[in-house]
Amino acid sequence: MARKRFIRARDLYRLETVTYAELSPDGKHVVYAVQQVDPETQKKTAHLWIAPTEGGKPYQFTFGKHVDSSPRWSPDGARIAFLSNRGEATQPQLYILPFGGGEARQLTSLRGDFDSFEWSPDGKSLVCQFRKQDAEVAEREKDEKQKQLGVVARRITRLFYTLDGAGYLPQERWHIWVVDAVTGKARQLTDGEIHDEVSPRWSPDGASIAFFSNRAPDPDREPGLVDLFVIPAAGGELRKLGTPPGEKLTLSWSPDGRTIAYVGQASPKDWWQNDRLWLVPVEGNAPPRCLTAAHDVTFMAATLTDTAEALLMPPVWSHDGTRLYAQASRYGGVGLYAVRVEDGALEPVIAGSEAVGAWSFDAAQTRLAYLRSTFRDPVQVWTLDVASRETWQLTALNAKWLREVTLGEIEEVWFKGPAGNDLQGWILTPPDFDPAQRYPSIMEIHGGPLLQYGYSFMHEFYYLAAQGYVVYFCNPRGGQGYGEAHAKAIWGAWGTVDYDDLMAWADYVAALPYIDPERMGVTGGSYGGYMTAWIIGHTTRFQAAVAQRCVSNLISMWGTSDFNWTFQEPFGDQPPYVSIENLWACSPLRYLGNAKTPTLVMHSERDMRCALEQGQQLFTALKHAGVEAELVIFPEESHGLSRGGRTDRRIARLKHIRRWFDQHLKDEAQG
Repeated sequence: MARKRFIRARDLYRLETVTYAELSPDGKHVVYAVQQVDPETQKKTAHLWIAPTEGGKPYQFTFGKHVDSSPRWSPDGARIAFLSNRGEATQPQLYILPFGGGEARQLTSLRGDFDSFEWSPDGKSLVCQFRKQDAEVAEREKDEKQKQLGVVARRITRLFYTLDGAGYLPQERWHIWVVDAVTGKARQLTDGEIHDEVSPRWSPDGASIAFFSNRAPDPDREPGLVDLFVIPAAGGELRKLGTPPGEKLTLSWSPDGRTIAYVGQASPKDWWQNDRLWLVPVEGNAPPRCLTAAHDVTFMAATLTDTAEALLMPPVWSHDGTRLYAQASRYGGVGLYAVRVEDGALEPVIAGSEAVGAWSFDAAQTRLAYLRSTFRDPVQVWTLDVASRETWQLTALNAKWLREVTLGEIEEVWFKGPAGNDLQGWILTPPDFDPAQRYPSIMEIHGGPLLQYGYSFMHEFYYLAAQGYVVYFCNPRGGQGYGEAHAKAIWGAWGTVDYDDLMAWADYVAALPYIDPERMGVTGGSYGGYMTAWIIGHTTRFQAAVAQRCVSNLISMWGTSDFNWTFQEPFGDQPPYVSIENLWACSPLRYLGNAKTPTLVMHSERDMRCALEQGQQLFTALKHAGVEAELVIFPEESHGLSRGGRTDRRIARLKHIRRWFDQHLKDEAQG
C-alpha cells in the first residue's frame, strides 16, 4: 500500500464545495450545487447534482462552464428552479429545469441582483428578493465604448455605501418581486428609495408574503430597527407586525398561517446577544413571544471554516404546529434542534462533533437531508430518518484526494481560563507526529469575534500541520457558542479577558512535553488579526506573528469599514469626534511601541470590512519601531480571501504564512 502524502496548498484546486442542498418533496432525491475551480483559468464553476436517497450513485444534472446555484424543488417535485449565469457571465437569471428530463429554461430577463427566492405553495410563482440595476449603469452598458471605459465618477449619498465582496453598492434597494413560473413575467410588489425588503416567505395559502424591512426615516443611521411585515401577494398595503427591534435573520409561517417564527435578537445594538427563536401572531392579537428565552443558546451557524459555509436556514414548523426545527451553535458545533412551541423545551435532533449546513425535510417530514462538515471531511450530503434517527451518507465528495493524504490528529481540550472559566480548544499534531520530539507551534485565533472555531474542516490548519507545526486553536471569551456572558465579556473591552484567555491557552500548550516554548508563533484574521496585533504589543512570548486582514486602529476604522459608524457600538457607542478614549485604548496601534516580534502583515486590496489602511498602519508602525516586518497585499481580493478568493491567491497566501513561520520558528537542522 502506497504511503499517504501530506496535504498541500494546491489541494485547494481539487476541493469540491457544496453551496446548497435540498431534499425533494417525495424524499427520494437531493439536489445540491457543487463548486469546482479550473487551475488553468482560475475560474470557478458550479453544477447541480442529484443524490438518490434510496440507493444509487449521485449523478451530475447540469453541465457547462458557468455557475448554477441555489436549487429549489417545486412543490410537486417536477421542476427545479435555480440561479445561473449560463446566458451572461455577469448577470445570473432564474432558470427552471424539468426533473424528468429536458433543457433548462431561462425564466427571467431582469437586470440586477438576485438573493433569496421561494416557490409559491401552488407552484405557479416564485417570490424573489431582487435589486434592480441602477439606471446610470444600464445606460452605460448600452454603449459599448462607455462600457469599456467604465465608471467616470461615483456619487454617494447614503451612509452605508459599500459591502465587502460586493464593492460599492448601487443606489437601488432590495425589493420583493413575484415571477410567474410559466411566462417569467415579473411583478414588483414593494418599492422605495431608502428601504430594503429582504427574506420574503409565502404564507401557506399563498395569499400573503412576509419579509423583514427597516422602515426608519434613515435606516443607515438606525440599522438595528428591523421589523417584520406582511403584504398581500397580489400587492397592496404593508402591515407591520409588532416585534422587538433588532437583528432578524430568517422567518417561517406556521402551517395554519396564524403565526410567524423568526430568528433574531431582542435589542438593536447589543451584538453579543444570542439569536433566539421568536413567535409573532399574524393578526397582532398578542405580543411576540421569545420561545427560547430559557436557553442560553444562539440559533445561528457560527462555526468557521475555509472550505464550506455552515448556511443558516429558516426554522421549519412540524406539520401539527407543535415544534420548530432550527440550527443552533454550541461548543464548536452547529446542530439541528427541535423546540416545543408550548413551553420552549429543547431537543437535539443532530448535535455532535459536526456542523450542519443547509438542511430540509421532505413533504411528509419523515426524512431530512443536510450538509455535514467535520474535522476530517469538508462537506457531504447526509440524510436522516426522522422516526429512527438513523443517518447515512449520500455523497463521497473529495474522496479521491482525501484518501491520498494523512491529516494528523486533533485532540479536544477543556481547560481553565484565568477567571476560573471553562474554555474549549483543540490541538492538531503533524501527520508524522513523534511525542518524543519537541515541535514549533502556531496558535490560530478566530475572527468575528462573535463566531467560533469548531467541528469543520480547516484546510489552512492541516496545511500548517503538514509543515511540521503543532496547530492549536480555542474559543476565548467574546465569541458565540458558550452563552451570552461568554460573548459579552469583551463588550467595550477588546484585548482584555480575551487576551487573558489566549495567554492561558498558550501557557497550557507551552507546558506540553512535545512543544518547544522557544518556537511559538501566532496568527489570525480579521478580529484574529486584531488580537495578533494586540498580542505583539503586549508580550514577546511569540517568536513570529502573521496578522491577516487586521484591525489596528479603531479610530480610523470608524467610517472606513463597510460596517461604517456602527463599529463605535461595542466601544461605548460614541463617535470619535465625541470621544476617542475607548477607541484608542482598545486599538493595537497604541501599544506597538512595545513590539519586538517579527511580523508578517497580510491584507487584501479591496477589503471593505477592515480597510487596507488598517494593515498599512500596522506595518508602518512596526517598521518605524525597528521591528522586522513585511507587508503582503493581494490585489482585487476582499476580506474573505482565505475562504472564497481566487485560488492561486489563496495558495500564495498559505505559502507566505509558511515561509514566515519557517524563517523564524525552524532552526537549520529542521529547515
